[in-house]
Amino acid sequence: MSNSTSSLLVAVAVGAVAIVLLLGLVNMMRGGSPNLSQKLMRWRVGLQFFAIVIIMGVLWLRS
Repeated sequence: MSNSTSSLLVAVAVGAVAIVLLLGLVNMMRGGSPNLSQKLMRWRVGLQFFAIVIIMGVLWLRS
């Protein structure tokens, strides 16, 4: 895996986590649906897991 491809994968994973986090914060600030907040929190936790797996895989492949 090339350096730029692995960097792109990490950036996409971290960006996805940030987007879902921001969507959750906006929903909470506006007093939106609690069900949507719970769904976004679950998505964020899942995306964080995959982001950590991707980051660890990239670090392992680079070593």
